[in-house]
Amino acid sequence: MDFTAFYEHAGQTALAPYLDAIRARLQQWQPQTHGDFARWQQCVESLPRVAVSSLALDQAAVGVGQPGDCTEPEREQIETALRGLHPWRKGPFDVCGVHIDTEWRSDWKWDRLAPHVDSLQGRTVLDIGCGSGYHLWRMLGAGARLAIGVDPSLLFHMQFRAIEHFTGPQALHHLPLGIEDLPPAMGAFDTVFSMGVLYHRRSPFDHLIELRELLRPGGQLVLETLVIEGELGQVLVPDGRYARMGNVWFLPSVATLVQWLQKVRFKNVRCVDVTATTVQEQRPTDWMRFQSLPDFLDPVHPERTIEGYPGPRRAIILAQR
Repeated sequence: MDFTAFYEHAGQTALAPYLDAIRARLQQWQPQTHGDFARWQQCVESLPRVAVSSLALDQAAVGVGQPGDCTEPEREQIETALRGLHPWRKGPFDVCGVHIDTEWRSDWKWDRLAPHVDSLQGRTVLDIGCGSGYHLWRMLGAGARLAIGVDPSLLFHMQFRAIEHFTGPQALHHLPLGIEDLPPAMGAFDTVFSMGVLYHRRSPFDHLIELRELLRPGGQLVLETLVIEGELGQVLVPDGRYARMGNVWFLPSVATLVQWLQKVRFKNVRCVDVTATTVQEQRPTDWMRFQSLPDFLDPVHPERTIEGYPGPRRAIILAQR
């Protein structure tokens, strides 16, 4: 895996002093130890070389090329290779006429947050837990100078590489790392996104502090996470699984979450959206054939999870360092 383009782009930003530490972490990464790496690599390498005529980053499905950019046999080859990277969780994407209908309509989340976030024009942006990188492309389309995503999932990294195969190097990069692999207290990013991560952290306060210290003074945090209805001080700590997820630790009320952010010294903390997740936004598709949200809700009382907890509601919180 070649990260040369990342080093070159990041070296022109406030990330430059931290590149040696990041390079050292990436050099320790050994994807070949994953049992599916060879198969996924073969999928990416089997993609045909196609000169795409367009890159559409401001529409629901990130568009890479047009149907006329390839022959029908090439399009079949593209679809076969991309389907080999199943399951596709975050999207959607259109690649030379191949529509990847992902489990999540990630564009819906983007539409909820984009009107409220400070302009990304010219900004250096970090997306924690970025999945296959769908939102990185939307951030680049919104004018980001450099968009960096971190996610330790090898499959997500290979999906990103598959899309990048057609676009060539762009000012966005997917690093197969977790937040804990980044140098501490970088203070190098203008905007940091943490979406769908907080409830997976055993210590929410430690995560919020990590996010704050990644930001430059005055930089903006965009935090999206599961919440419950309730007053200040109310928090749901699931006993066992939540919506069949085994690693959900804390679901606070919005008022409690705002207080948590203020307690770790974020400023101008405000909630800009609370939306219940529906089976139209998260569902199984032909590109994600495993169980999804319809299987995680009570079939008799779909406003509750299969375990009897309140159904998933997600809040978007903005704050400044």
